[in-house]
Amino acid sequence: MEATSKRMFDLRTSINITQARLAKELNISQAALNRYENNNAAVPDNVLLKYADFFDVSADYILGRCDDPHGKKYAYQPDYLTNKLASSGEWREFVEMCFDPGSAINYKLKEMIIQMAEGNSDADEQQ
Repeated sequence: MEATSKRMFDLRTSINITQARLAKELNISQAALNRYENNNAAVPDNVLLKYADFFDVSADYILGRCDDPHGKKYAYQPDYLTNKLASSGEWREFVEMCFDPGSAINYKLKEMIIQMAEGNSDADEQQ
């Protein structure tokens, strides 16, 4: 079986749901779902996205591009958290503008975001 078809079949059977029930949940025909799972038809993008949303997995996983259901970039750290901006005053200034200075909870959230961006391990301990 092609990777996509096998993953689709495995995901469905892992929760013991019938093709008929899943087809109804995804608003597609059971015949179409059967063709996708048996590699008799290409899976349209919109169906792939419905599958990913329903099973809470990445499209990369369903397509067989990775073995982690969260996808290749699940632990991705955007450049702005790892480059000079995170350790510069610009990052702190941006975060300061986003929060109401009079709110106690906003102060705690703001400090946690700044610590995380600066790579301070204290932010991990606060969680």
